[in-house]
Amino acid sequence: MAEQHKSPDRTDHNITLDAEDDRWEWRRRIRANPKKHLIYRIVVGVVGGVLIIAAPLTGWLPGPGGIPLFIAGLAVLASEFEWAQRLLYKVKDWVKALTAWTGKQPAWLKTLGTIALFCCVVVAIWLYMAVLGVPGWLPDSWESFLHKLPLLH
Repeated sequence: MAEQHKSPDRTDHNITLDAEDDRWEWRRRIRANPKKHLIYRIVVGVVGGVLIIAAPLTGWLPGPGGIPLFIAGLAVLASEFEWAQRLLYKVKDWVKALTAWTGKQPAWLKTLGTIALFCCVVVAIWLYMAVLGVPGWLPDSWESFLHKLPLLH
């Protein structure tokens, strides 16, 4: 029978995870050495903080950024800090509730939401190109079409 890992204790209010809450041996070894643990905590804090700071800075750009980057930063912080772990669990619970709510909606409302989201993405891309210009790496036929649209000269 496979040994099951206990879920981390979310009830205590420590700043960092307890060694027994960690399921990875390599991190338990780092925690055994206070100097290595301090350096590790600083690195985790910096990497997680940079990802969270980068989230709103990249959210308006095409491609992954924004919310996925925020969640990644929060996940990095949650690997070491209990406050981030509690916040990550709240975000996960919120996403599960939103997914369940969305699943219960009628098909016409889901379709309308999909169309609205598509329109928002198209408008965001258009605004991006209105501010920064049409990218030169696009095929010539696309560039000539886009230059005919308002504000995309």
